[in-house]
Amino acid sequence: MNTSSFFYRRAVALTVAGSMAAFAAGCATVNLPGTPNVTNAAAPGFEKVNTGSEEAFIVGVGRRTYFTQGSAKLDDTAKRTLDAQAAWLNQNRRWYIKLQGHADDPGSEAQNRKLSQQRAEAVMAYLASQGVDQNRMWAKGYAKERIVRDCPEIECKAQNRRVVSNLRTEKDESAPD
Repeated sequence: MNTSSFFYRRAVALTVAGSMAAFAAGCATVNLPGTPNVTNAAAPGFEKVNTGSEEAFIVGVGRRTYFTQGSAKLDDTAKRTLDAQAAWLNQNRRWYIKLQGHADDPGSEAQNRKLSQQRAEAVMAYLASQGVDQNRMWAKGYAKERIVRDCPEIECKAQNRRVVSNLRTEKDESAPD
């Protein structure tokens, strides 16, 4: 290898190394004086969420279970959500739970009402299989009455195919006797 080739390669290598170091330095996080570290700060309004509260259920567990179009079958994602709900409900037995089924699927109002009820009942059956007392739960299908968004896109409509697990301190008028 001749001397000029050696120096050329060396210069290219140093240029690349210097560029990479400059790029990495530009990406580094810098804590400037007077800049608050809010990355791990509590979200406003949730600083004092009490264990066992409705807020703890909503924020820490999640209350929505989603379904594929035209189905009341629970997929693996839905089961993971419901496993977390069941564990929480089994630790916090003072709560009743109203399971509100929703549907925004092709078909008639009657078909959507039936599907939304089936979804709510599927969630109730799964929670019961995980030890949640059936006397603490009831299911009601709302069909398209309470959609999240009214839109034609399938990705948007997916938000409406759900069951919402709502905590109650007592049974309401929609609960069976």
